[in-house]
Amino acid sequence: METKNMMIVGVGGQGTLLASKLLGRLLLGKGFDVKVSEVHGMSQRGGSVVTYVRWGEQVRSPIIDKGQADVILSFELLEAARYTEYLKPGGKIITNTQQVNPMPVITGAAVYPEGLAEKMRAAGVDLDAVDALSLAQEAGSSKAVNIVLLGRLSKWFDFTEAEWQQAIEQSVPPKFLELNRRAFALGREA
Repeated sequence: METKNMMIVGVGGQGTLLASKLLGRLLLGKGFDVKVSEVHGMSQRGGSVVTYVRWGEQVRSPIIDKGQADVILSFELLEAARYTEYLKPGGKIITNTQQVNPMPVITGAAVYPEGLAEKMRAAGVDLDAVDALSLAQEAGSSKAVNIVLLGRLSKWFDFTEAEWQQAIEQSVPPKFLELNRRAFALGREA
């Protein structure tokens, strides 16, 4: 099997690391060799966070170079645009439509770019954009955006819903299990 590459990108505090650990657990359970590498920017201050997830028969390195990502799972629209050059031809970006203002926008030194989804599509990007924040709130917590996006991602994998649910059970505290099950289902059905 050819090695598959996924980038999970977002802003600090959005749950990208939990999402990468859950996905890694699922892939390991399916018998793949899995490498996960986390790159923290100013994550505690709302900065960019990137996780590389690579899986296959034998994976030698955890790093994904430009033009190699089969999928980019993005928790924020500007982060999706920022990492588009890492997508390989025929790859897919699944993104939350939420916009989180970076520090230059907050301080007034820059303006949040408009029409990012339309610009990415016009550039030929296969973009699946979903309002994961609204769905997470519908599930019961805005913090469940990560699980909503994993639900959306699950539509593009050949894993059963039961396998995804097992990975969720192994990754989240029991008191948040039902909330995360609802969030996953909403993302999958969106």
